[in-house]
Amino acid sequence: EPQNPVLSAGGSLFVNCSTDCPSSEKIALETSLSKELVASGMGWAAFNLSNVTGNSRILCSVYCNGSQITGSSNITVYRLPERVELAPLPPWQPVGQNFTLRCQVEDGSPRTSLTVVLLRWEEELSRQPAVEEPAEVTATVLASRDDHGAPFSCRTELDMQPQGLGLFVNTSAPRQLRTFVLPVTPPRLVAPRFLEVETSWPVDCTLDGLFPASEAQVYLALGDQMLNATVMNHGDTLTATATATARADQEGAREIVCNVTLGGERREARENLTVFSFLGPIVNLSEPTAHEGSTVTVSCMAGARVQVTLDGVPA
Repeated sequence: EPQNPVLSAGGSLFVNCSTDCPSSEKIALETSLSKELVASGMGWAAFNLSNVTGNSRILCSVYCNGSQITGSSNITVYRLPERVELAPLPPWQPVGQNFTLRCQVEDGSPRTSLTVVLLRWEEELSRQPAVEEPAEVTATVLASRDDHGAPFSCRTELDMQPQGLGLFVNTSAPRQLRTFVLPVTPPRLVAPRFLEVETSWPVDCTLDGLFPASEAQVYLALGDQMLNATVMNHGDTLTATATATARADQEGAREIVCNVTLGGERREARENLTVFSFLGPIVNLSEPTAHEGSTVTVSCMAGARVQVTLDGVPA
């Protein structure tokens, strides 16, 4: 006694060997486990088995009238898994594409009673038996918008209820998924074609069909000058607005660039821009005061690529 006990790994078990033989002798317990005789009497002996780590068969034997008789019992050891871990999820997962949940389970017995469950929140996505060592369980999931920010986890269930011990549950640390939608079309960029030095003009960049629009990153620049953009989200639409101010060293052909980045992917729009400088003309007279009939040279100057004319006398 007891017959076919079930105990947790590393536990101890009190075993009693007894017989109704009136002339019994040499009651013994045969086992490979660590044992200690704790008490004995006429027709019985009690032993303590310690540090029981695996399934085992024990045998009680006694000599009755010169013949050996035996009785046996099977010890079943149950052990919770040492590790239940869900593999890392993609940093970003495109909506409408499949991704794989993968859970690894180390140790845990008896395996015939061990089940692995993959979860989204508390919703069961897959329930499979644990096989091999370590056990690896996978499930394919189609990413949706509702999965953005959802926790996924892996749970093991060691069902010892048939043995009257209950259901033992162990759950991995959750991992959060981020899903996104980024349209294939580039942003709409509204910018001036010409911009005079030291003047300012608004620049707008808009992209529709973005999810989650609040987590997108926007880069607006005039040439190598990053613009300070104000970003607003309305539903799945993102709009970035900035003011472009041209510097004198930017004179010439330039580009306005708008980059929208989400989920490690980028959409870009570019527009050509000419930065120009148009300074007012400067008039010089060779003689500010002149006698009647004398010659005075009049010159009119302006910036490069500017057409200059004089009024009142042929130039």
